[in-house]
Amino acid sequence: MADPIVRIENLSRAYSKGVVPVAALKGVSVEINPGEYVAVMGPSGSGKSTLLNLLGLLDRPTEGHYFLGGQEVGSLDDDARSRLRSRSIGFIFQSFNLFPQLDVAGNVEVPMIYAGIPAAERHRRAAELIEQVGLGPRRHHRPGQLSGGEMQRVAIARSLVNDPLLLLADEPTGNLDTATAEVIAGMLEDLHNKGRTIVMVTHNPELAKKTTRILRLRDGGLLPQEAAA
Repeated sequence: MADPIVRIENLSRAYSKGVVPVAALKGVSVEINPGEYVAVMGPSGSGKSTLLNLLGLLDRPTEGHYFLGGQEVGSLDDDARSRLRSRSIGFIFQSFNLFPQLDVAGNVEVPMIYAGIPAAERHRRAAELIEQVGLGPRRHHRPGQLSGGEMQRVAIARSLVNDPLLLLADEPTGNLDTATAEVIAGMLEDLHNKGRTIVMVTHNPELAKKTTRILRLRDGGLLPQEAAA
């Protein structure tokens, strides 16, 4: 069996609030294998966002170890973490996080700029992915000229441009109407079917059913794992 894409061991994160630390994540251990599509669920305050931020190298654990693609990343300095994040992790956010002053093509190219990819290759990759998500005719539109579903398609294209090891999706259908959410859910399922490794935070049980495994958090701890229905 291939080595896990993600391996976390006794991962904890505490925040200081006044004189008493607050534990947002408590000793979580889990492995995620190549090609898995994993949903992370739990009530508000259960630690879902904290876990996603740690997996995305946007935060550091208080205790424990995180291995991404076999590399222990906890000891990396900020510059090394930024380079690894740009190269190995793709993000899809509920609020899209697009740059309003850039058109579709410009937004899709942003991660490649940080990765130091030459302009000609950036333009080629962006054009290819924009076509794949069905936005070719709108590649020169800015986010304010797009629907919510179109903006999320831009975000999906952007998440793929550096061919990441891991896709992290934070409530990717949370700001969309039901019909549009189904389209985006289908796109994520298609990415999984093509071999992408995806970890998705969601409150939507119907979306979670499309995944291969569900991680449930409660009060910062991981409950017994279950396969998706």
